[in-house]
Amino acid sequence: MSQENTKIQENKQEELQDESWRKGKSPWLLSMPTIFAAFMFVLDETVANVALPYMAGTFSVSREESTWIITSYLVASGITIPTVGWFSKLLGRKNFFCLGVLIFMFASFLCGISNSLTMIVFARILQGFGGGGLLPISQAIMLEAFPVKQRPVAMAVFGMVVVLAPIIGPLVGGYITVNYSWHWIFFINIPIGIFTFFIAKKLLEDPPYARKQKGVTIDGWGFALLVVWLATLQIVLDKGNNADWFNSPWITRLAILSCASLITFIIWQLKSKKPLIDLSIFKDKNYTIGTIVQIVISAILLGSLAILPQFLQMLMGYDAILSGLSMMPRGLGAMTASFLYATLSSKIDNRLLCAIGLVLMGVAGFSFGFLNLEIATVNIAIPNFVYGLGMALAMVPIISLSVITLKNEQMTNAAGLQNLLKNVGGAVGTSIVTTMISRYSQMHQFSMVKFLHDLNPVYMERLSAMKGAFMQFTAPNIAEYMAQYSMYGQMMKQATLWGFIDAFRMFGILAFVIIPLVFLVSKEAKKKEKQKA
Repeated sequence: MSQENTKIQENKQEELQDESWRKGKSPWLLSMPTIFAAFMFVLDETVANVALPYMAGTFSVSREESTWIITSYLVASGITIPTVGWFSKLLGRKNFFCLGVLIFMFASFLCGISNSLTMIVFARILQGFGGGGLLPISQAIMLEAFPVKQRPVAMAVFGMVVVLAPIIGPLVGGYITVNYSWHWIFFINIPIGIFTFFIAKKLLEDPPYARKQKGVTIDGWGFALLVVWLATLQIVLDKGNNADWFNSPWITRLAILSCASLITFIIWQLKSKKPLIDLSIFKDKNYTIGTIVQIVISAILLGSLAILPQFLQMLMGYDAILSGLSMMPRGLGAMTASFLYATLSSKIDNRLLCAIGLVLMGVAGFSFGFLNLEIATVNIAIPNFVYGLGMALAMVPIISLSVITLKNEQMTNAAGLQNLLKNVGGAVGTSIVTTMISRYSQMHQFSMVKFLHDLNPVYMERLSAMKGAFMQFTAPNIAEYMAQYSMYGQMMKQATLWGFIDAFRMFGILAFVIIPLVFLVSKEAKKKEKQKA
């Protein structure tokens, strides 16, 4: 009993020390600049997706070449995200945060005035470098600013931002691109950035462990290995499907280089006295399991965000604005889940809430797995709402559980590493699902085409009916050709539809499979939470 009392007193002393640097500022005031910065950064991950065809036309490049506009941003931000701990020691966390906002804002201006693919790719790299540190620092500041018993509410708000921003990104990007110009999807960051910079300078203050330190040195080899790993990995994931994966020699070489650099990077970080990233944090079981669950959720989130607009535009004939609007119920579901979590987190075990969220994601995935080409808008809206509800309800509790056993001085490093791995998970998920749709569509095409022959009475009946319809406008031989072409086109659409259906069902299965991991989170996390509260 005496040992338990001593531990409780030590926890209280730590909390008092942590509170002393805030000087009585409201945690909500401290969170304002971080919420704006996080929203701005995450929004730009998806806001340009629907504008790529317009950019490709402006720069006179192919659609495949225009994807470098997305890839360059993801690679650059991925390199910066895990280095936030080192940069915070070198410059001070507040200074690094403000510098990141300024670089992001300036790079957004360069993106908006770009007149060539080379220029916008350079600007997007700069934008990624500037914005890469904003999300993990925002997460760390919000976790530190609130007492432990109020963290569920803080994480509900943060989770809503992280989940909602990429969902509304395509809608915002589509509306601005169609009604104004794609340049303005970047220019809108400038007023938001200016506002964020000034309130950050006014409100933020570094705790003692996040202030500028003397004698900080860079882990040069570690940084170089990190850059090689992330750059080669992103190129492999982004271009692998188009290049037929490992049947392509250059993809194979890049994949080997990526794996070798990752293994070398991990060994170097474990042996280095002053590593770029502190990997010892994975000794914490809650953090490790929570990070794995978040990686899978991110893969499902970004993967489904990538393929659903494709389905609506390719097969249902939606334009950029309509496909973006169709994603709004997902955002509404995420907002609803955030409010539910803030209300229920103190009454229900967070692991149970996360499991319920994963069940809802699985149900939504299987709901999309029964689509057809005759559906109404409501058949997209309801599963999307359930998807958003499940994603936020799963993501927010697991973020809170994964860091609840960590000390405040570990938050910056933990948030940086966690967000890096979530980005990688999202990239892997998007790449895998794109390949799945391509391969499964070919598989279903092979299965269906064998029914298009003269001995199939159903096929011949429909072919004859279509030929008769076309003969009203053209010669019989041309009408027969048009009927055959039309039937083949319908078969191709059905094969592609089944490719999307298989992908959505795989997402549903994946959500159900990781549910047991949630309950491996130690119960000690909850006990510590009660002690600190």
